[in-house]
Amino acid sequence: MLYDDVIAGAFQPSPDGVEPGPTKHASPARRLRDAIEPIAMHSVWSRTTNEALAALGLDFFSSYVWSRAALMGEPEPGVVVSSFAVFSPDLLVPVYEAGRAAIDRSTLLTTRDAATIESLTAALGDVDVAPVAKALRSALVHADATARPLFAGIVSQPWPEHPVGQLWRACESLREHRGDSHNLASIASGLDPISMNIVTECWLGMPFGSYSATRGWTPEQLDAAADRLRDQGWLDGDEIGASGQERRNQIEDLTDRLQDPIIAALGDALDPMVEQLADWSQRCIDAAAFPPNVFKRAAG
Repeated sequence: MLYDDVIAGAFQPSPDGVEPGPTKHASPARRLRDAIEPIAMHSVWSRTTNEALAALGLDFFSSYVWSRAALMGEPEPGVVVSSFAVFSPDLLVPVYEAGRAAIDRSTLLTTRDAATIESLTAALGDVDVAPVAKALRSALVHADATARPLFAGIVSQPWPEHPVGQLWRACESLREHRGDSHNLASIASGLDPISMNIVTECWLGMPFGSYSATRGWTPEQLDAAADRLRDQGWLDGDEIGASGQERRNQIEDLTDRLQDPIIAALGDALDPMVEQLADWSQRCIDAAAFPPNVFKRAAG
């Protein structure tokens, strides 16, 4: 999976006049999540980072999988599948093993950090990110790592010295905390990994299969999961039904509540900070370091 091929497919504009449902009346926790997404994912989409890791033998997807897993150490493949939650094991395991065989963990993380900080610094320009980075880092002290393996892994890493690196690390940490929390809420609602993808894409207003198929699930697996979701009242045809909408809203509400200590720690600084982070994220999009499609940002 070469970087240029991924960019050609992923960097498509948003549909005219279309906005994901959850972003129209977003909660404070959701607004923070959407504001930080392009910054948090800079290491995934930056050309600079991808080219640095390609020089070490990784392509786009193996860079993503091995880098994200490496923040937890060198976990066994089954642990990676469990932690990533929404990917097919048939896709994830061979990519993870190939990445781990291509480059050692220390070299991977050192290269990833340096290239991402260089790229993000260039994208943001001459802005003072230190106050926001400090505030986000302070809020993370209140984030519980219990049953959150990806978050626990990333917050155990040394903090970069560069202010832009600290901003990136804080956003990446917040993203993993919410992602782990969302997985907990989804599993508690009775969804399996395939169903989590399908329900989310339909809840956002994306066409059935447009998001979930990118996680390695076969058409047959997707169709079987959709049949189960229809039987369980989540879907009405290929769209989310009234019952499914309510139940998916409950998952979102629980995910938000699991972010309450972070939101409370930010206090009155949240709204201006979200505005600032959203501006910086737009700079990442303008620098072609994150897809411009609003659904990609909302689905994460």
